[in-house]
Amino acid sequence: MKHVVKILTLVVAVSAFWVALLQTSVIPPSHTWLLPIYFIVSLGCYGLLKVGVGVMCFPICPQEALLLQQDIIEAKEYLKGRGIDVGSDF
Repeated sequence: MKHVVKILTLVVAVSAFWVALLQTSVIPPSHTWLLPIYFIVSLGCYGLLKVGVGVMCFPICPQEALLLQQDIIEAKEYLKGRGIDVGSDF
C-alpha cells in the first residue's frame, strides 16, 4: 500500500506543477500542453533502462541452480512413483 501512496503523491505533485505552468506564462502554452507526453515518454525510457540494466546485471547463483536440479530430480521421482512418464533424462 505504501508504494501506491508514493505513486499517487508523485502524480499529484506533477499534475499540480503542470497546472501551475499552464496558468503562468513562464513557458509558452504550446510547449506546456506537451509536457504530459514528454513525461510519459521519459517514464517509458526509464522503465526500459531499468529492465536493460537488470538483464545485464542478472546474478548467477550456482547454489540456486543446484537446488533447482535437486528439485527437478525429486519431482521426476515423485511422478515416476505415481506412474507418470516424465521422458528421458538429459
